[in-house]
Amino acid sequence: MQLKSEKLSIGEKIGYSLGDGAANFVFMTMILFQLNFYTDTLGISAGVAGALLLIGRFWDAFFDPMMGTLADRTNTRWGKFRPWVLWTAVPWGIMMVMAYSTPDWGYTGKIIYALLTNIILMTLYSANNTPYSAMTAVMTGDVNERTSLSSYRFVAAMVAQLIVGGFTLPLVAKFGQGDTAKGWQLTMGLWALICLVAFVITFLSTKERITPDPKQKSNPKEDFGNLLKNGPWVAMFILTLSHFIVLAMRGGTMFYYFQYFVDKDSLYQFLSGAGLTSAPGTEGLWYSLLNTFGLIIDETKSNVGAVGFSLLNMSSQFVTVVGVAFSTYLSIRFGKKTIAIIGFSLTTAFMAAFILLPADAIWAIFITDWLRALTYAPTIPLIWAMFADVVDYAEWKFKRRATGIIYATILFGLKTGLSLGGFLAGWLLFFYGYQANTVQTAEALLGIRMTISVYPSVFFGIVVACLFFYTITKKLNLQIQDELAERRKQFQV
Repeated sequence: MQLKSEKLSIGEKIGYSLGDGAANFVFMTMILFQLNFYTDTLGISAGVAGALLLIGRFWDAFFDPMMGTLADRTNTRWGKFRPWVLWTAVPWGIMMVMAYSTPDWGYTGKIIYALLTNIILMTLYSANNTPYSAMTAVMTGDVNERTSLSSYRFVAAMVAQLIVGGFTLPLVAKFGQGDTAKGWQLTMGLWALICLVAFVITFLSTKERITPDPKQKSNPKEDFGNLLKNGPWVAMFILTLSHFIVLAMRGGTMFYYFQYFVDKDSLYQFLSGAGLTSAPGTEGLWYSLLNTFGLIIDETKSNVGAVGFSLLNMSSQFVTVVGVAFSTYLSIRFGKKTIAIIGFSLTTAFMAAFILLPADAIWAIFITDWLRALTYAPTIPLIWAMFADVVDYAEWKFKRRATGIIYATILFGLKTGLSLGGFLAGWLLFFYGYQANTVQTAEALLGIRMTISVYPSVFFGIVVACLFFYTITKKLNLQIQDELAERRKQFQV
């Protein structure tokens, strides 16, 4: 094995990135549409749907540490973590389709079906994504290469998010032809096929290079005990918990915002300017392409909210890709911590500003979200690169490498945040009086607006506070990298 930190080829970075692109076909569907699928297609009340999300994601969160321990103990000729990406690929695809199917089992039967399929899908997500995420820390020991690797990863993730956010609802409508249950099943089948291909490419194109000292004995009790002594881990755990409460809470409510709050006439005029209507004279190649993916407003104008939501997601993801592309340069120039603090602070302000926007201010809604996306984008790969730095910090301080356990416990915080965020979104909608597929009361509309702006901004404030307690500075990061490289020379050949 090579002694020094490895530089990674562009091909390997791209191959690795496809794994997270695939994961986002489940993750973003869950964030953006799962609550709405449960309430408006499966026919479950918002309160019950929020509880289902809470239970399923809590189970997933508790499974993560078990998965991390198992991955750390996995030993194959392909490494500890890579094989799990391959082993879970086919079951993952099958459960994607089943979790978004609508059986004719009656109300109680549908609740049980939704709970079980969600739990199984989230278990497979953990068995795949926990080892996948840990690969960042074992593919290279170079801190700048890790940031670059994370940037590639999240460009792929942003592209997947663009596809999911922009095309899911239009494809559901097109495939379903009025039957949303059929539309969801066929759309998720398409997404599942893409995931399967991407996972196989990730497995074939990557390599694990960093291994624990062969003399290190497996001791999960000691590794878990060291976590609370690891200040950067504590900061990142709380940060991750709060961060993903925001993503689930806000992401799960944005479609309601477009469906029920945004003024339909103003949105229609805006979308007409973007060429997304079927007005005379608009036929052509571009129109045909948009119509193929269901991104043209139908004659009844019933899908104005869905098309507007898709356009916002797609355009914001384009902006996010631009921001992610600058993350490596910014982190090398100023350090991960500094850029993360600035990025999250600005994102908090732009997100909170949504409560001030009137229903007919369509340009303001789009511009505000583009600014939110631009300031948030550089933080995305940096946070995941910081997780790898926490693994190195633990090895440096405690002389034990516990890659799987550290990533698994961070992902426990992530999944717990998703659980709480999804539950809070459903509960807040219920609390403010939301009723599916009907005109909403003024109180219900206020609840939708608060849940995409003020409430998530509070949790992002906690994220910013955590970063001030994160002690791995740029200088310490480089010191740890060099000292660990010297240590590894004694057992890597």
